[in-house]
Amino acid sequence: MRKNKVWFVTGASKGLGLATVKKLLEQGYKVTATSRSIEDLQQAVGKHDNFLPLEMDLLNETAIQEAVEVTVNKFGSLDIIFNNAGYGQVGIFEEISDELARKNFDVNVFGTFNVIRNVLPQLRKQKYGHIFNTSSIGGYVGFPVSTIYNAAKFAVDGLTEALTHELTPLGIHVTSLKPGGFRTNFLSSGSLVWEDSSPSEDYDELRQKSKTNLCKNDHNQGGDPDKFADLLIQMSQVEHPPLHLFVGEDAYKLAENKIDHIQKEMKVWKNPATSTGFDE
Repeated sequence: MRKNKVWFVTGASKGLGLATVKKLLEQGYKVTATSRSIEDLQQAVGKHDNFLPLEMDLLNETAIQEAVEVTVNKFGSLDIIFNNAGYGQVGIFEEISDELARKNFDVNVFGTFNVIRNVLPQLRKQKYGHIFNTSSIGGYVGFPVSTIYNAAKFAVDGLTEALTHELTPLGIHVTSLKPGGFRTNFLSSGSLVWEDSSPSEDYDELRQKSKTNLCKNDHNQGGDPDKFADLLIQMSQVEHPPLHLFVGEDAYKLAENKIDHIQKEMKVWKNPATSTGFDE
């Protein structure tokens, strides 16, 4: 297995990003890792000859360009991009302000856009590379009290699927990661933001049920972050990697249920839905 591949990981100071960075360094890879706080990143990972920690704002394209340049200058190439940075926005849709919705899209969607846009010149120059975009099972299946996060992750999933048509001919692979629940701090304060508008009594039951379930699942998720990292590294070595990668038993079950439902619904409505063309 080739160990001189250079990885570029965003949102690397915690969660799946941190688990992946640690696993990569253990296995001899060269890693540039970014975070909003370089102190948090250095404290979480420690010092390593193959480790380049950088403080980077996903919404600052100049900062991203500089991070790419520093990476190539230090390590000689840029092979694998793991767009992991993001956070959850939850709450009743009607009670989430436009400001909060846009902030979530800025990080989860436009932050990902910015990184991809600025690494592509290097990947095109090399004629190879692999971009992993972190969507979510919530980027394929909609959940109550997760409308903004679902919408953002659906956008990442759609981007990835469309982008593969442009990049595959250039030797660049793209994979949409759709993990289920992994035992990280994703459901904890700092990674999850709730609505900010006045609550309506009409939603009280749903709101309370959702908060109870999220609290119950916090740090009790079934997925092992280290095994996620192992899988990601494995996928980076596959000659023909998947475009869509559902990760975890829960993600697989939810996806299979949706696919089954869609197929049944399409069958029921096929005749009227396909009778919309011009009569010959």
